[in-house]
Amino acid sequence: QVQVVESGGGLVQAGGSLRLSCAASGSIFSSSAMGWYRQAPGKQRELVARITRGGGTNYADSVRGRFSISRDYAKNTVYLQMNSLKPEDTAIYYCNLVFRRTIVSGEDDYWGQGTQVTVFS
Repeated sequence: QVQVVESGGGLVQAGGSLRLSCAASGSIFSSSAMGWYRQAPGKQRELVARITRGGGTNYADSVRGRFSISRDYAKNTVYLQMNSLKPEDTAIYYCNLVFRRTIVSGEDDYWGQGTQVTVFS
């Protein structure tokens, strides 16, 4: 069993900040990447930010310079610091874990339940 638990969403005024956390636990031998995606009403789910085991990161153009992703490898936890929030950042934010269950298994991915972020002007 694998669990991915997100926290830190909420309601914030434009220009404000929020910090999302995502903790993964369970049958995880190793994780090659963790990331955050978001889905706004009527839109497709999109990548926000992603970090690999080696520390490489990539960001959506719309958040680069405002959001920062980091990872605690020992705790299998990933964080998303969101600054200078805009109303268009309003969405459900989902954590994604890419992992192997055992040393011989292939990669799999797992999604959290999502946390709502609402930015009002």
